[in-house]
Amino acid sequence: MAICSEHFGTTADGASVELYTLTNRNGLEARIATYGGTLQALRTPDRDGVFADVVLGFDTLAPYLGDHPYFGSLIGRYANRIRNGAFALDGVQYRLPCNDGANHLHGGPRGFHTVVWQALACDGENASLALRYCSPDGEQGYPGQLDVEVRYTLTDANALVLDYSARADAPTILNLTIHSFFNIAGAGTIHDHVLTLAAERYLPVDSSLVPTGELRAVRGTPFDFTGGTPIGARLTADDEQLRHARGYDHNWVLEKNGGGETFAAEVYDPSSGRRMSVHTTQPGVQIYSGNFLDGTVRGKNGVIYEKHAGFCLETQHFPDSPNQPAFPSTVLRPGEVYRERTQYCFSVAD
Repeated sequence: MAICSEHFGTTADGASVELYTLTNRNGLEARIATYGGTLQALRTPDRDGVFADVVLGFDTLAPYLGDHPYFGSLIGRYANRIRNGAFALDGVQYRLPCNDGANHLHGGPRGFHTVVWQALACDGENASLALRYCSPDGEQGYPGQLDVEVRYTLTDANALVLDYSARADAPTILNLTIHSFFNIAGAGTIHDHVLTLAAERYLPVDSSLVPTGELRAVRGTPFDFTGGTPIGARLTADDEQLRHARGYDHNWVLEKNGGGETFAAEVYDPSSGRRMSVHTTQPGVQIYSGNFLDGTVRGKNGVIYEKHAGFCLETQHFPDSPNQPAFPSTVLRPGEVYRERTQYCFSVAD
């Protein structure tokens, strides 16, 4: 078990950015940049013991400083979309910047994906890195000062664990996730990745990709992954929801038994034998099939990221929850502690 750091670059305003490497006893390696809390690389073995990087991103800091599809970013204050960039809390109306058409997306143009986090390497049985950020009252329109910590731990059981915690000094809303693009084959598209979800319902969206409020059964639709189905098998099916998003960009409702950590998803790549299972305390998971990757982004090792080059599996609360009273609440009040955990567990199949 080891953790080390190196200088990754400097932001336009002169802030130094570090890149931390966590390694476990089996040789798995996770690299996290303090800019955006970015999961920059994740190296895991295939069935033959050959390691590959299974997340999309860039080799250097500069592309992360510009516009990109949130490769590996920590997302906050609010993951996903808020309709019209507006919500009411305790009778007060708040306005947020709209950076996705008429809607607010992933915390706004200056969300958590654009800040330099303070890092603390943690002693313990496993390699662990804590990233901390104090978001001031009014940042991107959100009320209350928010103190956030996200802890990355790479275990000897080959799990990358993310522990999220936060406190606020005034009532606010909060929804945190990591926006990592995975390709567990290490190259090519994710069409043959077999996805299994512990979800019998999903959230249909309108044409702007905001949930309508309905919780719809997946049975008999292209959204049924309860039995394990290749992601690409039904991407072009004649379905209004797929047309809205040009593929999958929807939140599934996880089958929760109580408030603890439960199995959410499994992804298996037949070509490499890699398997990734996901456990979380969160009530939902957003699956995004890389629909808007269009060959204009050049990533690590000069690879051009074409459509469906990666998928996102974002454990989170539901999109637009502040405007949807029937959805689980995302309100955080003074004296409360926000705590969520997600584990990405890696193994290989014969």
